[in-house]
Amino acid sequence: MVDPRAYEAMGQPITGFRDPYFLSVMAEVQSGLREVFGTTNRKTFPIPSSGSGGMEAAVGNFVRAGSKFAVFTAGHFADRIAIMGRRQRAQVVCCTKERGEVFTQEEASTFIEREKPDVVAFVQAETSTGAYQSGRAITAAAHKAGALVIADCVTSLGAMPVELDSVGIDIAYSCSQKGLSCPAGLSPISISPLAWEWLDKRQDDPATWYLDLRLLAKYFEEPHVYHHTPSPPLYYAMHQGLAVIEEEGLRARWERHRTVGEKLVFQLEKLGFEPLVKDSNERIWHLTVVLPPADLDEAKLRDRLMSKYGIEIAGGLGKLAGKILRIGTMGPLATEEQAQFLLDAIAASI
Repeated sequence: MVDPRAYEAMGQPITGFRDPYFLSVMAEVQSGLREVFGTTNRKTFPIPSSGSGGMEAAVGNFVRAGSKFAVFTAGHFADRIAIMGRRQRAQVVCCTKERGEVFTQEEASTFIEREKPDVVAFVQAETSTGAYQSGRAITAAAHKAGALVIADCVTSLGAMPVELDSVGIDIAYSCSQKGLSCPAGLSPISISPLAWEWLDKRQDDPATWYLDLRLLAKYFEEPHVYHHTPSPPLYYAMHQGLAVIEEEGLRARWERHRTVGEKLVFQLEKLGFEPLVKDSNERIWHLTVVLPPADLDEAKLRDRLMSKYGIEIAGGLGKLAGKILRIGTMGPLATEEQAQFLLDAIAASI
């Protein structure tokens, strides 16, 4: 759900991309993104794309043909990272677990020590399963092996701890429409000084021109070299979305999402639903993924919720299609009242 202030902000006048007001908005967006990413990385800016564009930028700039790319896969979007690595003609190796599981430090260390990759990637909040992996179990082993670390923070940013600097993530990307409660269309990305030094020394150009991070960065810094034509309303929305987060307080926002998510799981279990992620410490707070009761058709339930209550919840992706329900309680939806409305509607529809 888009925050009302983000909606309202989109009605401001359209400006040119070098207009002083627009440049000030852009600078404040970058500052706000550093805060929610938990980083001091200077190279932090929103790519004009969906979250998948951020994924492609991260992989396309840091994974070279012939390099070894290690991906921790336990969900649909981690699989997508591996697919992008193969399209870069990298040697992709995967450490794979069942959907909904996370990786232990021992598993990560053993895999990385054996494979000795150039780049390691994982999904911090796997949207397809509801599993949360901060990355602490992965980054130390990756850096010990001399590898850069890419993290998919598409679902976590703005609603759960991302903490790039303390976790040790080198390249992270996200999206605008989930934890930031803005319209889709911008993909925040943040690159550590170590990763940027590597990229700056890269001799060949990435295969992608539009998502070339070295070109994009020149647009977000003085003298703002033209690269693409931005959509001011999307920046206005993100500017206000980040202001809402700042005013609430990042940790208070995290706690609100955690509290509502835990209540939702507890009450859904009473109705016969089963969490896909068994360990509560490994669950995304604001994306609840459950298995429906054996006698319940999940597609019919979703249809009833939409037609009778105007509530849209998602089904499974890939291997989990038709098997699970994915329920987002993000931003304005992460309240006791909204959660109870949903629970009452589900109870009346099963």
